[in-house]
Amino acid sequence: MTQYKTGKIVKGNITGIEKYGIFVNLDNYYSGLIHISEISDKFVSNINDYGKVGDTVYVKILEIDDKSNHMKLSLKNIKSNNENKTHIKETGSGFNILKENLDLWIEEKLLQIKQ
Repeated sequence: MTQYKTGKIVKGNITGIEKYGIFVNLDNYYSGLIHISEISDKFVSNINDYGKVGDTVYVKILEIDDKSNHMKLSLKNIKSNNENKTHIKETGSGFNILKENLDLWIEEKLLQIKQ
């Protein structure tokens, strides 16, 4: 039996970041993954904006697998030391900036490559 319980908020350290989620070590035995869908209620355009390797984070336990000592974790709706992370503020324009500037950016990059 583990000291951890589903729904409990615990402290851990970020040990790895991939495009699909953040790996967190909780102690010498348990680790977990914060899937990208559990990082924010909003669109996560760059997972690295929510932490870096070595950061301490508070996470909510969603599921525990005692056989593998692995947990599914969440950052959603947790107010704590996680607040000091850099978050991109949404502008409301969505992909319009990309749509409006993509051709110009491609043209500029092609000119740089030719030089």
